[in-house]
Amino acid sequence: MTPGEPARFSWGQRVRALIDLHNDGSYPGLPQDALLAPAGSTGEVVQVGVEVESGVSVYLIEFGPGRVVGCLEQELDAA
Repeated sequence: MTPGEPARFSWGQRVRALIDLHNDGSYPGLPQDALLAPAGSTGEVVQVGVEVESGVSVYLIEFGPGRVVGCLEQELDAA
């Protein structure tokens, strides 16, 4: 995605992880590098935001009860 383009996914949309998603240190309560969602996991977009400095869309995806993970567009595909 180029900064300033509209978000590809929208709230409530089902998506799947294209890669294994690991904790980069920003997910509380789990060690860094812990697997948060394996590739192929499906989830639902619960929030869409924009990283202020780069203008890149950031998505919060609920991959299961209590497992909301921040993802970039290139890490996801429509389910």
